[in-house]
Amino acid sequence: MPRQVDYYFSFQSPWAYIGHQFFREVASTYDLKVNHRPVVLVDLFSETGGLPLMKRHPVRQRYRMVELQRWRDKRGLKFHLQPANWPFNARLADGVVIAALEAGHDPDPYLRRAYAAVWEDQLNLTDPAVLIRLADDSGLPGKQLVERSASDEISAAYEKNRQDALAADVFGSPGYVLDGEVFWGQDRIELLADALKSGRAPYRSQV
Repeated sequence: MPRQVDYYFSFQSPWAYIGHQFFREVASTYDLKVNHRPVVLVDLFSETGGLPLMKRHPVRQRYRMVELQRWRDKRGLKFHLQPANWPFNARLADGVVIAALEAGHDPDPYLRRAYAAVWEDQLNLTDPAVLIRLADDSGLPGKQLVERSASDEISAAYEKNRQDALAADVFGSPGYVLDGEVFWGQDRIELLADALKSGRAPYRSQV
């Protein structure tokens, strides 16, 4: 039986986008079952003491821009540092992932296209027509999934992911949880791979 990792993310997160391809490579290498858990970032940040980007000190905002450029080079990507349609409300786009899972579909092809749509193509992921096209291009029933994404049931599942994230000590995107151990940020994927390679027991907080 393959090991499992809970993957908390949002399309609003540049770091989730930057790390996604490498994360999937690690998951494939170690035969991980990925549990996709889209999560609303604003509430998660506020509840765990984080600040939205525009409320952070200018020093932190400037450093973030430098880090984006470093990791863009490191991961071999080409994307806009400030895409035209960002920030945005990711609820509908994130919800398509939940709807796809509910219908028994693999959401990863959609994830790859939707991440690129935000950061590379500067598309508007609040537009249902854009999401339908992205899902269709991923081999998924776009209209059906986007309509389902807008439902109260998917909203409830989205909220459940937020509650599960808090319970698991996840406080940002992306968060990778392996056997209860949290790896926060795409710059921790190498550490996730090390844990998988060594087979060590999960580390626990001493606090």
